[in-house]
Amino acid sequence: MSVPAEAVGQPKKAAAAAWIGSALEYYDFFIYGSAAALIFPKVFFDESDPATATLLSLATFGVAYAARPVGALFLGHFGDKVGRKKIMVFTLILMGLSTFLIGCLPTRAQVGGLAPVLLVVCRVLQGISAAGEQASANSMTLEHAPPNRRGFFTSFTLSGTQGGQLIATLVFLAVAQLPDDQLMSWGWRVPFWASVAVAVVGYVIRRKLQETPVFAQQAASEGVVKLPLAVLMREHWVDVLRVIGGALIASVSTIFTVWALAYATSDSVGMSRSSLLWVGALANLVALGAIPAWATLSDRIGRRPVYLIGAVGSAITMFLYLWAISTGNYALILILGIVAFGVVYSAANGVWPSFYGEMFSTRVRLSGMAIGTQIGFAVAGFAVTFAAQIAGPDGDDWFSVALFTAALCVPPVIAALSARETHRVPTERLGERAGREVSQPETVTA
Repeated sequence: MSVPAEAVGQPKKAAAAAWIGSALEYYDFFIYGSAAALIFPKVFFDESDPATATLLSLATFGVAYAARPVGALFLGHFGDKVGRKKIMVFTLILMGLSTFLIGCLPTRAQVGGLAPVLLVVCRVLQGISAAGEQASANSMTLEHAPPNRRGFFTSFTLSGTQGGQLIATLVFLAVAQLPDDQLMSWGWRVPFWASVAVAVVGYVIRRKLQETPVFAQQAASEGVVKLPLAVLMREHWVDVLRVIGGALIASVSTIFTVWALAYATSDSVGMSRSSLLWVGALANLVALGAIPAWATLSDRIGRRPVYLIGAVGSAITMFLYLWAISTGNYALILILGIVAFGVVYSAANGVWPSFYGEMFSTRVRLSGMAIGTQIGFAVAGFAVTFAAQIAGPDGDDWFSVALFTAALCVPPVIAALSARETHRVPTERLGERAGREVSQPETVTA
């Protein structure tokens, strides 16, 4: 079968659109995480009780994760009805707008208790946006990719995530050099305002992207599913549970990027903001190469073994990294941070877009990925808040936090071991075992 001229180059265009969109989404998401650990306890909460202020600030970080399952229900539903492209454009605009507004918010000193309320509202909008971003981008790249390179092409969504986190870290490294009075008054706002420029570029790229061939063919021949959620729960409920369990691996990222940062800069360790931000920056730089490398390996040997390396390895290396922080040895922290987050975690992080996406048929892929991942990510988001409580009144019980993170790596291991290997299954046959004939009456013409 000949490939239409307009489809030539679409896999690369889809990967580029996924990368820049995810970079923006997670630039926005991670500048919030850095600010929640370093800035917001003093700007939006009561400074007279620093421990409680930090706990409440980290809780607002988790609020977006709580909103994500709700956003996934709506965005997943419409993504399987109207297409991947429209959802990708919508999520980009929503994230850019909500992040810009955070930079415009009044502080607690200006409007009192209204300030944290407005912060939470904007954070909820960020969460709804992120709920549809990765699932739509992953579906787009997977369905455009050559069958034998789905792992590689879908990994661009996650390398975009790390790219966004790297940019966010570098931006905060710059603003962290400001004197405290300038940083707390206007300096922290600049990274949030800067997101507008990237949003414009991402919008231009995504607007020109074509819908995926398998979705377009399904819409033209069979029609789209009237109620994707009903079909998903009837035919793929076990896979949804697997994705929920697998998505808990994101706890490694939130503990590394938020709790460990707060712990290292606390009075018990006393490291500078800049030194720890550089650890995150270099780890993400390494991850930009490690993610596609692990994903390419999964195209050759399968998704499960590579994913398991990441999940089991992350449970082990988190102990080493947090122990290194407790010693205050910066060289040790830097090396173990790069190994734990830049290399080992990247194995699971780079493979899950293809691993999860291949569990579902085209009709419900976006719904399945969005709902499954966002429920799991919701738990991962609040892992930071739980870690702050587990760490004790002085916030220095790193071993208990490492043990907690390792426990959250167990469900991903179980999910991977129970899943079937799909890296050699043709794209149009993914999810075929679900029994397509029972749901034909529920489809509608596109």
